[in-house]
Amino acid sequence: MSLFLSIAVLASTPQAPQRNDQPIEAVTPQMNSNFTSFDQLADSLSSRVQTGTLLFSKGDCLAVRVFTQSAYTHVAMIVMRNGEPLVYDSMNGTGVRCLTLKNYLNTQRPATIHVFQPKAAFDQRMTAQYERFLDHKLGTPYSIKHHLTGNRAKGVHCAEYAIDALSACNLMKANAPAKVSPASLVTGIVQSERYVPSITFALERPPLVAEKPRGWCHQLWIDTKNCTSACCIKLRGWVLCQ
Repeated sequence: MSLFLSIAVLASTPQAPQRNDQPIEAVTPQMNSNFTSFDQLADSLSSRVQTGTLLFSKGDCLAVRVFTQSAYTHVAMIVMRNGEPLVYDSMNGTGVRCLTLKNYLNTQRPATIHVFQPKAAFDQRMTAQYERFLDHKLGTPYSIKHHLTGNRAKGVHCAEYAIDALSACNLMKANAPAKVSPASLVTGIVQSERYVPSITFALERPPLVAEKPRGWCHQLWIDTKNCTSACCIKLRGWVLCQ
């Protein structure tokens, strides 16, 4: 969702949108306090997820935060295949994709990840329906404009993709899937008692590669380059949600 689109909608709405009720969040254990590296955290999480696990991000995307009045900015789904977790989501600039868990988490840095587990494990039939739908949508372009109208479009956004997958395996449905947001999906899965909060952890921004200066002028260039790069990355996260 672009920042321009969000501001335009808010400006044209007579009344401010109501704030989403926030469900109880997963707050313990804080996994980032137990590990010294990103790889260790990702490896540990791999043993704590299952088919149907949902990963909700609280990232930098200002457009989603403003429009939904919530800190939740993204959602992704996990499927266990040959003992390894694969993550499906729809991302701006990429569309529907499937990544390894470690690669997915790397795309979300920096962010806080809230893990929600299905209250009952998916049976064989549900798993087959869930996986079939997720795989069928691979390559679908990302789209968010239709979130405003609720009409379907050629593309899908992350929460729409997630609720459609849950509907495909008959776990839960939405009257207007295109209007579902990460925040409203969290509320729905908790209030319907289909999911329970599990764990929360923070993903820090990848450290900059240290560059040894050859003198004060080169040091000034390094500092300027790092500062500019950090600003561009932050702005890209705010506006483009990438």
